[in-house]
Amino acid sequence: MMLTTRKLNNPDSIGIIYMTIQGIPAPALKEVEVYLSPIRAARYRRSALMAELANKVLFPLGLPEIDFEKDIVASSKYTEGGTITERHLLAAVARSILSEVEPGQELIKWLEEKLSLVLTGSQKRNLSESQNPYLVYDLLGVLKAGFLDSIFIQPTEECVDVRDAISFANRIGGIPAYAYLGDVAESPTGDKRAEKYEDEILDELIPVLKELGFPAITYMPPRNTKEQLLRLQGFCKKYDLMEISGVDINQPRQSFRCPELLLPEFRHLDDATWAMVAHEALSGFDLRFGLFSAENSLADIPIIERIHRYATVGRAIDFREPGSLVRQAELLFLEK
Repeated sequence: MMLTTRKLNNPDSIGIIYMTIQGIPAPALKEVEVYLSPIRAARYRRSALMAELANKVLFPLGLPEIDFEKDIVASSKYTEGGTITERHLLAAVARSILSEVEPGQELIKWLEEKLSLVLTGSQKRNLSESQNPYLVYDLLGVLKAGFLDSIFIQPTEECVDVRDAISFANRIGGIPAYAYLGDVAESPTGDKRAEKYEDEILDELIPVLKELGFPAITYMPPRNTKEQLLRLQGFCKKYDLMEISGVDINQPRQSFRCPELLLPEFRHLDDATWAMVAHEALSGFDLRFGLFSAENSLADIPIIERIHRYATVGRAIDFREPGSLVRQAELLFLEK
C-alpha cells in the first residue's frame, strides 16, 4: 500500500518510484532499446503537452513561446536513443525568460512577482552572480523546484509496473535497484524543495522492496547526510541487499569528484563497482554467471562475500586479452 499512496523517492508523483537497472550485459542492449521505445514515445508526447502548458504561462507574461521541436527536442539526445525530460523543457523555459529579463536582481524580482516563487538564499546568490556561466542551469533548478508543478502532467502510460520492471531486469541479466532519495533539507543542486520522503518509513519500506525482488539499493553519498546513509546501510546489511553508489550530474556546479567514497564508511562501494564490472562481463558470457542469477553456484553465499569475490574478478579482468574473462570466471567458480 505504501508504494501507491505516498511519495517515496519521486518529488513529483505519488505512487511512482525511480529505479535503475544496473550492469546490463552487452548482448541485452538491443532488447533494452525495444523495451524502452514505447516509454520514450509516451514521455515525448507528455513533454509536448507540458510545453503547451508552459506557453500558456509564458506568452501572457510577454515571453517568447517555446517551439517543442526546435527548443526542446533539438537540444536533447532523443534522435540518438535518449529521452525528453522535464529538464529539457525547463531549460527552454529558462532561455525564454532570460531572453527578456535581465539576470541579477531584476530576474529575482521577476520570478518572485510574476511566478510567485519563493527563492532560497543559495538560489538568490547564484542568480545574482555577475557573468554567471551556469545561469541557465541555476534558473532551471529554481524552476524545477518551484514552477514545474504548475505545468506538470502526471505520467501514466510511460510508467511500468515495478514487478514487470524487476522481472525484465532479471531476464536480461541486469541488476534492478531502488534509488534511495531520503528526506531533503536543502537540495545541493537547488532543484528540490525541502520535503520528507522515505526516511520515516524506511524500516517498513526496505522489507517491501526486498519482497518485491529488489536485490540492490543505489544511493548518492553527496546528496545525503552521513547519518541518513549509515541508517540505510544498516537496513541493507539486515536484508542482504547490495549497495550501489552513483551520482547523477544535473548541472555544471556539481563536482565529478566524490570524496565521500574515501571515507571508511563508504569504501565498500568501490568493491561494489568492481563487482558490477565483473557481473556485466560475466553475464555477457553466460547469464548464469550473473551476480544475482538463481543458477549461479555462488547464489547461497551472503551478498557481501559474493561482492568481494566478484570485485576481485572485476579488478583482474584484462579486457584487452580475450582469454582473461574465461580464466577469471574459472577462478571465481572454482573457489567455491
